[in-house]
Amino acid sequence: MNTPQHPSGTAAPVPKPRDPEPLPASGAGPAAVPDGPLLEVTDLAVTYRSRRGRRSRRLVRAVDGVSFALGRGEILALVGESGCGKTSIVRAIARLEEARAGQILFHGRNITHARRRALRQLRREIQVVFQDPFESLDPRLTAFDTVEESLLVHRLGGDTRQRREQVLDAMRQVGLHPAAEIARRYPHQMSGGQRQRLVIAGAMVLRPELLIADEPVSMLDVSLRAGVLRVMMDLRESQGISILFVTHDLSLAWVLADRVAVVYLGRIVEVGTPDEIIKSPLHPYTRALVSVIPVPEAGRRDGRILLSGEAPNAAHVPEGCRFHPRCPLYRELGEPARCRTADPALTGQATGRAVACHFAKGQS
Repeated sequence: MNTPQHPSGTAAPVPKPRDPEPLPASGAGPAAVPDGPLLEVTDLAVTYRSRRGRRSRRLVRAVDGVSFALGRGEILALVGESGCGKTSIVRAIARLEEARAGQILFHGRNITHARRRALRQLRREIQVVFQDPFESLDPRLTAFDTVEESLLVHRLGGDTRQRREQVLDAMRQVGLHPAAEIARRYPHQMSGGQRQRLVIAGAMVLRPELLIADEPVSMLDVSLRAGVLRVMMDLRESQGISILFVTHDLSLAWVLADRVAVVYLGRIVEVGTPDEIIKSPLHPYTRALVSVIPVPEAGRRDGRILLSGEAPNAAHVPEGCRFHPRCPLYRELGEPARCRTADPALTGQATGRAVACHFAKGQS
């Protein structure tokens, strides 16, 4: 396979697999895999109380009516700038935050408000890899103890010898070699890339069906990012897991994802394949994100779209289209009243190419 070229002209660091063959979960035969998407999110809303003042009743609408589906063996990237609600979406799916409204279906069962035994089972099937690996690791535990802890908590893995083999296998799968030697190390004795691989090993030793990766490489330097991305792609290929990948970097989404959902101020504003999103963006916000992707020509600045106005604030969501105060298209069209009064719906999801804009191509 030839190495794919980034639309900017640079070589992508990792070959991108297409159309993986979904595999059943551990211990299940092909007949055990039901039809339909693995995850369905409908009209999800997540709110927080404002921290300003003891008696403040202001609600921060971090997520406001988000809907999407994730197929088995698929990688979906949630892309957007800081504060747009990406992390709140995935934390609600992982049941780390309570949803105020909407519905989350996993394997067709409603997990929106899962409790007790159902939640414990869910913790095995949905695993999360956070942004900072050092904050995710107990400095008192060795690498081996860190991975084994997942098995002990869920009472899996058999006897001591069997657990040891599973732990070392999980470490080898994520590229921690030699596994037996690294297993004796503590987090402070490992590099940033090794720590992130260790966190992934701790998640994958349970053989989950959904891996949520929240900015998993943003704290790593460029030389380590490709290795961690390759680990996730190999795990998708070998175990058939689905991955919900959160990032602010569209170029990473292009390399890794099968589909991209662009998030702005608690809403999904565009959905498409990575090539569609980067080569022919429909929403003005997506066009702005694409325009600032680094290009190889030194000093090149033509075509960049720099957004004006304040950064998104979920405590002060504008009326109408929530992007209109910063939208270049809104100003080009003479500030139409429709943008100020009507919130555009995300249309076209049935075709896989969706956009929420009154004046995007095919929407006016």
